[in-house]
Amino acid sequence: MRALTWQEPGKVEVIDVPKPTIQDPTDAIIRVTSTAICGSDLHLYGVLGPYLGKGDVLGHEFMGIVEDTGSQVTNLVPGDRVVVPFNISCGKCWMCSRGFFAQCETTQNTKYDKGASLFGFSKMYGEVPGGQAEYVRVPHADFGPVKVPEGFADERALYLSDILPTAWQGVKWANVPKGGSLAIIGAGPVGQLAVRSAIQQGNAEQIIVVDLVDERLELARDWGAQTIDLREVKSVGDAIRDLTAGRGADSVLDAVGMEAHGNPVREKVINTVGKLPGVVAQPLINKAGIDRTAALMSAIDGVRRAGTVSLSGVYGGNADPMPMMKMFDKGIRMTMGQCHVRQWTDELSDILFQDEDVLGVEQLATHHVGLSQAASAYDMFQKKHDGCIKVVLDPTR
Repeated sequence: MRALTWQEPGKVEVIDVPKPTIQDPTDAIIRVTSTAICGSDLHLYGVLGPYLGKGDVLGHEFMGIVEDTGSQVTNLVPGDRVVVPFNISCGKCWMCSRGFFAQCETTQNTKYDKGASLFGFSKMYGEVPGGQAEYVRVPHADFGPVKVPEGFADERALYLSDILPTAWQGVKWANVPKGGSLAIIGAGPVGQLAVRSAIQQGNAEQIIVVDLVDERLELARDWGAQTIDLREVKSVGDAIRDLTAGRGADSVLDAVGMEAHGNPVREKVINTVGKLPGVVAQPLINKAGIDRTAALMSAIDGVRRAGTVSLSGVYGGNADPMPMMKMFDKGIRMTMGQCHVRQWTDELSDILFQDEDVLGVEQLATHHVGLSQAASAYDMFQKKHDGCIKVVLDPTR
């Protein structure tokens, strides 16, 4: 079968790989009908390359048709249409029983002191082949996959795999008070869906979005958000305070993470680390800090005193100094972590699978291309060329 594979930093390639087979009784084999490129895939494309091996299959946002199941999978049958959460959870362990599916103890990667395994996401998270392929083996299919009702386009369901529940959780954890203000740093796919999630959840009376790409800012405005153009302000915190009676936002959601634009010297250092041999680069990534923290610092600065900062963007390094005096003095609350996808899928399914596309998910993707064009699509998405906000890949092309 064909699959999109990592080759080296900044290079991915579609090649032929063996079609997956059932290995465990809780497995299912899914024929992929739609798969998307996520902002987190860009971390692997560059920064986290040392944790990948040549030929690793990428992709963690996908859906498709069940082709085969293991003997212990009784909730699915061949022909079922499903969307698959990006984190692999058993649904039964101590963590899963409490709804912390991203910390599943059955699939946890203790060697690297990380949480649950993820599809297509490096040695740190299990090195499980991902979904930018024609077929995928789905472990723990007796719990993870979510059935999709008939009559809906793939893109009504596809983003249940990651970016929609990630945005939904980010807004929930932002603890926006009734009638309050929410600032969202980053207007990529997660940021866009955070705007729509905040509208749906109903507490935020004022939504502010910060970005520096024209198309993203325009789309956020189309959904009623006020926008701050990063290119036009000296301080994001001051710009947020100017819109919030001088206090700052009640809640700030960082939807960017380590890909934030910031210090160009730091960016060159990060890119250099990503190209070093794995045995050299891995300890640097873990201990020396490989993040661009501009978005995080803006969130901490832009939140009001006694407000909440919610981190949905992925960070990887741990050497960057945090402004602890400011954080303590302001008395802010911080929430963060991988999305517990299955905690939110029932709630979101009720919203998604109604006649009206109230979250506008069917129009979110700006580019639909075949899997054969995935390499150029990665480059376009990373560089934000051609008005690219979201890319969906068709494995049949």
